[in-house]
Amino acid sequence: MVTKDDASTDWIRRYHPSGASKARLICFPHAGGSASFFHPVSVRFSPDVDVIALQYPGRQDRRREPCIEDIGALADALAKEIQTLSDKPTVFFGHSMGSVLAFETAFRLERLNANPPRAVIASGRRGPSTRREEQVHKRDDNGIISELRLLNGTDSAVFGDDELLRMALPAIRGDYAAIETYACEPDRRVRCPITVLTGDSDPKTTLDEADAWREHTEGAFRVQVFPGGHFFLADHQAGVNNEIARELDVARSAA
Repeated sequence: MVTKDDASTDWIRRYHPSGASKARLICFPHAGGSASFFHPVSVRFSPDVDVIALQYPGRQDRRREPCIEDIGALADALAKEIQTLSDKPTVFFGHSMGSVLAFETAFRLERLNANPPRAVIASGRRGPSTRREEQVHKRDDNGIISELRLLNGTDSAVFGDDELLRMALPAIRGDYAAIETYACEPDRRVRCPITVLTGDSDPKTTLDEADAWREHTEGAFRVQVFPGGHFFLADHQAGVNNEIARELDVARSAA
């Protein structure tokens, strides 16, 4: 099966489809996040770039589907879906849990030599093989909500709507279960370059932990530090977009 350049699927969302684009950006949401988080990115780069935002099961219009509570299984499913796309110079961008999924999906596609990305941008996440003992997914609902407030990653309107928030909690809990039980071998590497974006006061990632990504690429590596916490990108959208544009330009030039 081939997914047309202007089509959407259960997994693939295109908010500004453009069959004439010469490069592709694939965006991987954070834990509890959905494809719509990347709508502003699509506005910025379309139609010159085919911007795809991924929609995991268990949220929004897929909320009746069970979450996939295993990073490896979710990366397998994403790799299978991305293989149906046409061959274009592609950059992966992921935030938080999405960074790990971008890395694991790239690893699988490189092994298959099937639409692998030219670069991975890992935002708001420590290196894959670093470990912390985290058990947020085992907390009660109020405990998970407290964690979300700490990270400031959920829109204030959602916090003000208890029914809406409770509807989102199963997906949030499932994603936390996936990322908190994830383990990566220290020698697991992708061939493509990795660029890391991190907030200087992110409670989930120290600068040393962000730098640990360098052990997971055979290509170029760099870190860009922004002021802010875990969702620094909300306050520095222009700067983050500049980093994305840079990697897209390199990918197009290499092609």
